[in-house]
Amino acid sequence: MKRSINYIKIALLLLVVTFNSCDSLLDVDPSDQYSADTFWQTEEHASAGLSGIYRVLFNYYSDTGAHFMEYDMLTSNAYAYNEVNGTDAISRGVHLSSTALITNLWEISYRGIGRANTFLDKIDGVDMDEDLKKRMTGEAKFLRAFYYQALADKFGGVPLILETPNAAEHSSLPRDTKEKVVEQILKDLTEAAADLPVSYTGADLGRITKGAALALKARVLLYNERWEEAAQAAKDVMDLNIYELFDDYRSFYSYDNRYNREVIFNVESRDPEQLTNFDHNIYVLNRPAPLKELVDCYLMDDGTPITESRRYNADNPYENRDPRLLMTIRCIGYNYNGTVTTPADVVTTGFGMKKYTTYTDDERIPNVAANKSEFNPIAIRYAEVLLTYAEAQNEAVGPDISVYNALNEIRRRPSVNMPDIPTGLSKDEMRKVIRLERRVELALEGLYYSDILRWRTAEIENNGPVHNADGVVIANRSFNKDRDYLWPIPFNQIVLNPNLEQNPKWD
Repeated sequence: MKRSINYIKIALLLLVVTFNSCDSLLDVDPSDQYSADTFWQTEEHASAGLSGIYRVLFNYYSDTGAHFMEYDMLTSNAYAYNEVNGTDAISRGVHLSSTALITNLWEISYRGIGRANTFLDKIDGVDMDEDLKKRMTGEAKFLRAFYYQALADKFGGVPLILETPNAAEHSSLPRDTKEKVVEQILKDLTEAAADLPVSYTGADLGRITKGAALALKARVLLYNERWEEAAQAAKDVMDLNIYELFDDYRSFYSYDNRYNREVIFNVESRDPEQLTNFDHNIYVLNRPAPLKELVDCYLMDDGTPITESRRYNADNPYENRDPRLLMTIRCIGYNYNGTVTTPADVVTTGFGMKKYTTYTDDERIPNVAANKSEFNPIAIRYAEVLLTYAEAQNEAVGPDISVYNALNEIRRRPSVNMPDIPTGLSKDEMRKVIRLERRVELALEGLYYSDILRWRTAEIENNGPVHNADGVVIANRSFNKDRDYLWPIPFNQIVLNPNLEQNPKWD
């Protein structure tokens, strides 16, 4: 019985290729039933298999409860007003190994890994153009690395599976070390970068590029404190000389600008079968709802904190601030979607989010219906690469001129135009500047939770009250430093496979 349960679980979690109405690129045959013997034969089949691996990205970035939208709500950046996915429970430190956000991440990631493994096992036997086969193999390796990174970042070590799903072999595997998983991630990304093109045109726009592989490699190395290597990987992206910051910080997420030169890797939306719910969630439901803690960390436009600047006026707290504040966050008394924001529009915290929405400040358009947002969620952009370089280089050698140049390039974006970083900073002083710049530049993009985990500052930041726009406590964060730097291995996985050792303090 246990063997049959494990077989079913592996089949569910590590599906090879799914053929359904959501995967328009999989129109390879009128039939929706294939066997291993009849499927992996043609270029069209290979393309369908690769599309199945890409499709899993939609679970991370676009479906209900998209993970990256939830992560900032685990920090003092934003607030989850209900218990959907267990996000609020994690932020309050009362989550369980059965909490939905946790179990979903495990299942989604291994679904993508299983599809990637099957593709990589089968592609060599497909009769097709060898150059295209090489490129597609690079794409699959990137995606496998992406899914393993999502697991390693939250759980630490996990079972490292590199073959087509096999219940008999894989259903009782123990966890491998995080170090071993990370090495495989880096191996996949290095090989992918070597085989992927720098750019695409036409119908191939949005596919994974050399720059995407190098940028994800830089993120992985940064997260694992391999400073010199991280700085070099980020520099490799910079030296491609094809990416640059988009002039208008507010609109680089828009549909019209979805392929601008700041975008390194995004998740492709397709109308009508693969759209997102961002406009509805953010504008109508006020989720995520930014917190006062995030708003207060934005500097004044003279480059000083609100606690020090003479330009700060408590009666008009959002005036004379870093322009990214009002381009990122919807504040009471300021235009958004052609109307002045009132307290009734942002009831959760008194703030709303602007990123990842279709609406502009001055033009009024009808509310976008649920699951009808058309733009592409951005997973990696050039500003993150510059911030990765600055942090890694500062940790490796200190605040040399290249660190200042990377940060000042971000601050000099024409629509931002913040003052340059003060010169003469020590490594510790520069570290504080970089961490604040990451928080502000990448606000509400799903990276800050990983940042406070790797910086080991979550035990400070995520212990205590969080506030709405009026300074009223609306929730209390709680973080157990002996337990919460890793998520628990999902309960259902340990029931199915007792060889999965649980993370510390979760037994």
